[in-house]
Amino acid sequence: MELKKVFLNIYFRSLLLLVIGLFMGWLLFYHSVTDPVNNVLQTDKNTVWTCSMHPQIRMDKPGLCPICGMDLIPLVQNISHIDDNAIAMNDEALKLADIQTIIVSKQQPLKEIRLYGKIQADERLTQTLPSHVPGRIEKLTVNFTGEQIQKGQVIASIYSPELITAQQELLEAVKMKDIQPRILDAAREKLSQFKLTKKQIEEIETSGKIKTFFDVVASSSGVVIKKNVTYGDYVKTGTPLYEVSDLNQVWALFDAYESDLPWIKIGSKITFTLLAIPGKELSGNIVFIDPVIDPLTRIAKVRIEVNNSAGTLKPEMLATGVVKAKLAESTNSIVIPQSAVLWTGKRSLVYIKIPNVAEPTFIMREVTLGTYLQNSYVILSGLNEGEEIATNGIFSIDAAAQLSGKASMMNETNTTKQTNDSSQIKNSAFTNQTDIKFKKQLTETYQKYIKMKDAFVASDVKKISDAAILVNKSLSAIDRNLLKGDSHKIWLDYFKSLVKNIQHIISEKDIKKQREYFANFNTVFYQSIRTFGLDATKTYYQYCPMAFNNKGGYWLSEIKEIKNPYFGETMLKCGETRETIK
Repeated sequence: MELKKVFLNIYFRSLLLLVIGLFMGWLLFYHSVTDPVNNVLQTDKNTVWTCSMHPQIRMDKPGLCPICGMDLIPLVQNISHIDDNAIAMNDEALKLADIQTIIVSKQQPLKEIRLYGKIQADERLTQTLPSHVPGRIEKLTVNFTGEQIQKGQVIASIYSPELITAQQELLEAVKMKDIQPRILDAAREKLSQFKLTKKQIEEIETSGKIKTFFDVVASSSGVVIKKNVTYGDYVKTGTPLYEVSDLNQVWALFDAYESDLPWIKIGSKITFTLLAIPGKELSGNIVFIDPVIDPLTRIAKVRIEVNNSAGTLKPEMLATGVVKAKLAESTNSIVIPQSAVLWTGKRSLVYIKIPNVAEPTFIMREVTLGTYLQNSYVILSGLNEGEEIATNGIFSIDAAAQLSGKASMMNETNTTKQTNDSSQIKNSAFTNQTDIKFKKQLTETYQKYIKMKDAFVASDVKKISDAAILVNKSLSAIDRNLLKGDSHKIWLDYFKSLVKNIQHIISEKDIKKQREYFANFNTVFYQSIRTFGLDATKTYYQYCPMAFNNKGGYWLSEIKEIKNPYFGETMLKCGETRETIK
């Protein structure tokens, strides 16, 4: 009996301990079990999921990126209401899109004008050394161009029957000088017309001997830049034997486009460098601006005078000059980088960072552009000093706005929703006003561009350079005179940038460098096509977020299928179509 009671006590005590343990476990672990579920549900409900490589993707649940197939990551958004068109991004998305900002400030606008030219001989110091007697060249003491000659140096010897006759007449006149002194004077004058000196004429009279050959003496010093005769040639009086130039002073002649002339004045300083003398910077003041513009090239020559006593500057050397002109009418103006502006042709847009907000938040604003400077714009209206604007990654911000159905570059209001697919966009700006011939010529350049893009896809440096040469020729063949007014000026800006980058692609042998200039070319070429349009041609504006250490790179393609020109075969399919331009 006692044993039975002991077992019952042990049983009830164990049961009581088990109940107490279960109760304590429930108290301790209930919230830790249930709270994560609630938290996950809460997170799923309030979280937007995006792709680390494609920040424009926005999903309401986790999964895979529809573009690259990577796992989506949570992107917590600021849900406080600021503005219907504001775009909020967390710090992670900001870094992924490489978004950079600056504080807007006022400054003295300085327009930097880049000019290209070459060294030329000073025309005022160029002279012709002629023959003063008719006859046959019997001897040449200067035999090649580039030879230095000195004033008074014998440069040739001529056999001249006319000079022989004139000497005979002189000797006969000497015999009759007492009877006919005027005949003697006339004979002397005739010889002096052949550039014989008074001393030479006296020697003939004294010796009574006729000279068979006449020495031609250099009337000035310089370098022979042209040799016009060879041994045995017959020459007339006044026939140019040589052209010489004094190269102690030379000209640097630069080509100034029509749109550059308002900023260039006589007296303006040009700083320039020479391809043949790397690292050395020269300068001079403009002394002459051609008053007539070439009707074909639309350029005027700008001249500076350069001392060349050391002889380092040689005619035909290529020069690159820079003129920095202050804009008097835009003193103390707001200036922002060109990269901060989204230009549609009709509207110029920037993204303002809204201050005093927990998360980085941007909103689009339209601005009025003034003078274009070197990689920057003067802002006439739309921005205030002290505001913060995005200068890099603005396409990512705008893409997010488009996908959210908010006001964006291609959507002036937020009434039209965009899909994950790139929208098909018709050209704006001057498209409807552009001359049909100009569109056709731009389309021909685009077709050459496609071959260059394909060469980048193939990662073939030789083919890239060869294709770039054809693009350069096609660009130069575009007739800018088909454009009028603002469109003409805008094309000139585009043209200079395009030519600069395409020439770098041609000359570079490193494909990494070629791809950098290719990316720069693409940005401007895309703007050119968006502005002026193509001739019944559809093109796709495509983007690789991983190019240039994840900074991203754009290109144009004739097909929607991605063929990446920045990585080639290593990452051929990396990228997406951002825009379809009809």
